[in-house]
Amino acid sequence: MRSVQHDDQLAGEVWARLALVTDPELDEPVTELGFVERVAVDSAGGVDIDFRLPTFWCAANFAFLMADDMHHAVLGLSWVRQVRLRLEDHMVAAEINRGVALGLSFQEALREFAPGESLEQLRQTFRRKAFQRRQEAVIVAIRDAGHDEQSITEMNVKQFDGVTLNGIAARQKERYRELLVERGFAGNPQARAFVTWAGQQIEAGELAAYLRKLRGVRINMEFNTALCRGLLGARYRQADEEAGQAASADAPHCGGCGAGCGKPHGGQAGTAASSGAAVDRIGSLPVDA
Repeated sequence: MRSVQHDDQLAGEVWARLALVTDPELDEPVTELGFVERVAVDSAGGVDIDFRLPTFWCAANFAFLMADDMHHAVLGLSWVRQVRLRLEDHMVAAEINRGVALGLSFQEALREFAPGESLEQLRQTFRRKAFQRRQEAVIVAIRDAGHDEQSITEMNVKQFDGVTLNGIAARQKERYRELLVERGFAGNPQARAFVTWAGQQIEAGELAAYLRKLRGVRINMEFNTALCRGLLGARYRQADEEAGQAASADAPHCGGCGAGCGKPHGGQAGTAASSGAAVDRIGSLPVDA
């Protein structure tokens, strides 16, 4: 017989995988944005995931990207046999849910919404913006720590790894390095840590102008993030408040969302679910980059 603790552990593993999936436009985890509404696991290795977006009309290609990424991320867990993902309250939710379940491409699932560029091209466009946003946050933090333009632009990967940053900057340093690896720029410890998306070197005299361009990318993404959070909050606040009032004040704690929140089941911060029990979405954390 499975224990509640075991089921909470499995649900926590699901939340951890979902935290690796980002909104392609905002470069923030779908869990921290509050998009994931419910996670449930069953004894057969099945996982149910319910998620929702800020508006009924959120771009179909963005919605499909997130749904597909979540599906594959959770399927990567060794014990998961099936992922049943459900997008709710969206204009093409039925088409996206069916397409992801059947393993269809975006073009196959939603032909009339297929963009001129492929979904993979769109994904790369947003990876580039994520690279630039994370890079700006790290460069600014390193500059504020006392490094001059010359030392920043000539810093190699080994030196970069030895730099200590705190708070959000530390998190962004780790996330930026992930993209350096993904782009193939971190294989040589002596390679420059700060290059363009195309791999071109940035010289000291060019850094100020380069940072101004990155700042424009960051401001646009931060504006969209604030807008999405505001829309999501306004759209679902009443439903969440009613759900919170109905939740038992002395419900058991689990911390199974992976965040170690220790909130009661039904709390806004998010908890683990097992055998069909729901897990509420976890709270948001601002992301710079």
